[in-house]
Amino acid sequence: MADSVVHPGRSFTAEMARFISRLNYAALPAAVTARLKLLILDALGCGLYGAGLPWSRMLRGTLCDLDESRSCSLWGTPLRSSAPHAALVNGTQVQGFELDDVHRAGVLHVGAVVLPALVAVAEIRRGLSGREFLAAAAAGYEVGPRVGLCMGPEHIAQGWHSGATVGVFAAAAAAARALRLDDGKTVHALGIAGTQSAGLMAAQYGAMVKRMHAGRAAQSGFYGAVLAEAGFTGILDVFETAYGGFCTTFSRSHDRFDLERLVEGFGDRWHILGVSLKMYACVASNHTTLDALREMRAGHPFAAGEVERVVVRASQVTVEHAGWKYVPRGLTSSQLNLSYCAATLLLEGECFVDQFSESTVDDPARLELAARIEVVHDPAITARGAEFRHMVHVEVTLRDGTLLRRTVEAPRGSERHFAADAEIIAKFERLAGAALGPRQVTVLRDLVLHLEDVEDAGALAGALAAA
Repeated sequence: MADSVVHPGRSFTAEMARFISRLNYAALPAAVTARLKLLILDALGCGLYGAGLPWSRMLRGTLCDLDESRSCSLWGTPLRSSAPHAALVNGTQVQGFELDDVHRAGVLHVGAVVLPALVAVAEIRRGLSGREFLAAAAAGYEVGPRVGLCMGPEHIAQGWHSGATVGVFAAAAAAARALRLDDGKTVHALGIAGTQSAGLMAAQYGAMVKRMHAGRAAQSGFYGAVLAEAGFTGILDVFETAYGGFCTTFSRSHDRFDLERLVEGFGDRWHILGVSLKMYACVASNHTTLDALREMRAGHPFAAGEVERVVVRASQVTVEHAGWKYVPRGLTSSQLNLSYCAATLLLEGECFVDQFSESTVDDPARLELAARIEVVHDPAITARGAEFRHMVHVEVTLRDGTLLRRTVEAPRGSERHFAADAEIIAKFERLAGAALGPRQVTVLRDLVLHLEDVEDAGALAGALAAA
């Protein structure tokens, strides 16, 4: 094996592989299992809503023209494709409208990369029990945030899209566990997936390809697991190898990542419980500001026309990720820009699926108000670390001189303010209803919420397919 960075002779990759391959359903605390099922339900709802989006239709049409295989379902449609292309399409759909989960400190949309790969395995290798499916999902949901935490917020700040780069490991972990790969083959699955890492944050300024990054990560993780199962070899010590390893290659310097965070507390600290759900249809970096504005209005009602100026003080990552000057380049840019989303909330009273369309991208009223919303760096917030990267201090100055202030550390739906079961189920039913009939929505909901009793998790794929 190649020499390691900082810890010569120690393989963090091998330690992670042992955790993945040996994780059993019985080892999952009840709180983790309960949370995991809600996270799965939320992600599947997002994927079903995403089926109707233009980029999803375009991707499906292109791939179905190229691919005659019909082994796996394309969620929310009657169409089928090969397993790798299904992972690509379904992952794109989950991340298709900025509705899906996020691990804030790990900077990763987890369900969008884990579930498309895992459901593909369950569909082509029938007989995977619901309990085994949950164990495999737990492996992916646990590994992904750990890699993100290892890399730190600098990874995305320097221009890599972590959903695409970090996400390959989450997908590979879930698929490898579902295929019951041993320690050695799981090392190779991670090594094969890791060398496929790619994704540029410039996609956030309006490109459809931003939606596809999660799908590509799911596909790469799927490839890593099935190729490793066949004996194909990947990079050993993929995380810690000094030259060309994941951490050194995707970080500016050796002091910008922390290998210990890959494996610390395995079995004791569950990062699954740190995954947040979205209550707004926009990038997670914007949610604390939107919450602050809602809370201000609840205590001191005001109309958008009364706003003179808004200043949002935020972490460096939030400024770079979402605080750039808005330019109407497409729907993606509108959902990722903080000023635009804040203007949308102030004008519309909400910031969910009905507030975003191609016709609203250059809405004059939103553009005018967004120009009066400034996002500035607050070094004190940045100094608090990745766990507080979404924290904001928001100041609203009204035309009559009134000054309103609000600080929000974490948004509703986050691990600190996790949504109630009823809220999550209602969100799922609303989103899933865009692609499935009421009866099928109920069947899928009940299937997910009782996964531990399901004999064949491949049934999920059938429930996700539209008639």
